[in-house]
Amino acid sequence: MAIRHPERPPWLKVRFPAGGGDGNFDRLQALMRNQQLHTVCEEARCPNIGECWSRGTATFMILGATCTRSCGFCAVATGRPGTVDHGEPARVALAIQQMHLRHAVITSVNRDELPDGGAAVFAETIRWTRRLSPGTTIEVLIPDFRGDDAALATVLAAGPEILNHNIETVPRLYRTVRPQAIYQRSLALLSRAKQLDPGAHTKSGLMVGLGETSEELLQVFADLAAHGVEILTIGQYLRPTPEHLPIERYWHPDEFAALKRSALALGFRHVESGPLVRSSYHAEEQASGAADGRSGLTPLILPDGALPLVTRDPSDWPTSESRGVPLRDSPDSQ
Repeated sequence: MAIRHPERPPWLKVRFPAGGGDGNFDRLQALMRNQQLHTVCEEARCPNIGECWSRGTATFMILGATCTRSCGFCAVATGRPGTVDHGEPARVALAIQQMHLRHAVITSVNRDELPDGGAAVFAETIRWTRRLSPGTTIEVLIPDFRGDDAALATVLAAGPEILNHNIETVPRLYRTVRPQAIYQRSLALLSRAKQLDPGAHTKSGLMVGLGETSEELLQVFADLAAHGVEILTIGQYLRPTPEHLPIERYWHPDEFAALKRSALALGFRHVESGPLVRSSYHAEEQASGAADGRSGLTPLILPDGALPLVTRDPSDWPTSESRGVPLRDSPDSQ
């Protein structure tokens, strides 16, 4: 007997992404292909790709397109990743510059096979973005790095304005939704981030529609607030393929509004709550006011078609004497 799933309600209908007459969508798609870059918009089959790409915004996914974990909700491919592409940070930074982004979101697959989980690549991407687009605020959506404080510190030392790590769901559902993750470990990472860099804004997000209750959600909100999280996103889970976890129910927009009120009452600085909300949806609006003086350098302007110098060791990166560009002070440049 076939299992009946709830019918998708009208408030979840979105414009299908299409090229041809949409200059921004086509331009962004060509840019990603030319630079050999991945976006979570494509790999995770985000329903907002049409809107976001048409507006010229995207969330960059570094460290390849193959994840070492097998979360029950995620459309990103699971398997054995390839070798780390050390030219990728520079290409991401160049794409951000060419898109004239005011706010850039950088995420990654899980790379549990790497000693630092890919933290050094995050840091290198942030620093190259600072060089090419010093006026751009930067948000990183990071994995849990298996609880490695040194990996977290590596990312924060590069100075992102927003440090995001999604809690995803309520603790009761972790075994099926996030089988390789640990709820308390994710909370500890967010708390540790504020300790390591009090100036960075912490952010987290979760989905509804997987069988959680309102009471469980409110407890997660309270846990996140108690661990110093400032920005919260809440959205409807949408099943990417029949092989993924089923949708237990669709939450009504009025229920999302109620969740937002409850979260704000707990002291969150900003809450995005709605059926189509995703972690980086309208992230540039969530980040308004997050800039805290970390930017403001003179941009490094490259000739058309040129790529930044790429090195594996941050100590070998160009200095102000060699390139004539004032570099932001960081532990790696002191």
